[in-house]
Amino acid sequence: MLDIKFIRQNPEKVKEGIARKQAKIDIDRILELDEKKREYLQKIENMRSEQNKLGKDDIVKAKEIKEEIKKLEPELENTDKELQTLLRKIPNPPLNTVPTGKDDTENIVLREEGKKPEFNFPIKDYMDIGEKLDIIDTQRAAKVSGTRFGYIKGGAAMLEFALVNLAMETLAKENFVPVVPPIMLKPEMMEGMGYVERGAEEIYYLEKDKLYLVGTSEQSIGVMHSGEIFEEKDLPKRYAGFSTCFRREAGAYGKDTKGILRVHQFDKVEMFSFCHPEKSMEEHQLLLKMEEKLMQLLELPYRVINICTGDLGDPAAAKYDIEAWLPGQNQYRETHSTSNCTDYQARRLNIKYRDSKTKKPEFVYTLNGTAFAIGRMLIAIIENYQQKDGSILVPKVLQKYTGFKKIG
Repeated sequence: MLDIKFIRQNPEKVKEGIARKQAKIDIDRILELDEKKREYLQKIENMRSEQNKLGKDDIVKAKEIKEEIKKLEPELENTDKELQTLLRKIPNPPLNTVPTGKDDTENIVLREEGKKPEFNFPIKDYMDIGEKLDIIDTQRAAKVSGTRFGYIKGGAAMLEFALVNLAMETLAKENFVPVVPPIMLKPEMMEGMGYVERGAEEIYYLEKDKLYLVGTSEQSIGVMHSGEIFEEKDLPKRYAGFSTCFRREAGAYGKDTKGILRVHQFDKVEMFSFCHPEKSMEEHQLLLKMEEKLMQLLELPYRVINICTGDLGDPAAAKYDIEAWLPGQNQYRETHSTSNCTDYQARRLNIKYRDSKTKKPEFVYTLNGTAFAIGRMLIAIIENYQQKDGSILVPKVLQKYTGFKKIG
């Protein structure tokens, strides 16, 4: 959510920002409702002031004023309701550093890192390898749960636990607090994170229980400090959350229907940071650095993408993706993302810090970043570490967690 004062003072800037995000919100209507709301408030305040000045002999006049206030209050309520609805639909305007573009075809590749593996045998994709090793089973998962599900078994399951251990151990050195959060959220909490207005079709909602299933642990970590005030000295407050995540993949019809790359249920380690506004750019670079460090520890080739305005979600003001090289598919595929959401989520959730100089509460900035989306990391490891005999080498950095060097 944007500050209404900022919108009043910078209407053209806001219009330009949301246009760069390919969003259509009537800012003029918002300003009209804001002015109307302030007029109602002023009228009611003046009436109450006049009411307070009336003596005991002015009962009739006091009653008239009371009735007028009674008529105005529903109008104020309706005006404010429409205003708040529109305000919550405004996406976070992109930072000036974000390239302008209509969709993902206009994202910018910043750099490629790592050496792509060379093979002296026909390259296989991960499903061919995984099924033959009996470590990925989507056929039985389809029988049990339907499409876009999978059983992760044996060596692949051990790789998952190894990846989680590696992520937590690495992030702890940068003061990330490990957390296993709830995977169900109240509607007001999910709405506070800014994913419902333009993205509700991707979220599972349990109507009977009035609870949303998280699509990433970022959503349940971001809300854990709602309504709270940090001390400035305690920032940044960093978390590394592990959870199972759920996505309907409603916008992915016909895409990646086989395998485990795009599924309804997956596990993930997610970084989240509450930080000082002036430190957000620096913090964003740290999250990207941690993502790259984890990829480098696994010795996986990847590239870094600067996401353009048209490919940003509502909460993000800036975003980087990391795409791993998948030799079995002969292309890069997204494995990580990291976003600076500025104060967009904090305003909706009322999360602040107390300025050490002014002693006034100010809104924090929130940032998130993928440490490991487990399914996609398994794909990258299987394809890059495949061997001629159909086995998979375990990355050296994971061997101390798995207890074995090879699968198959």
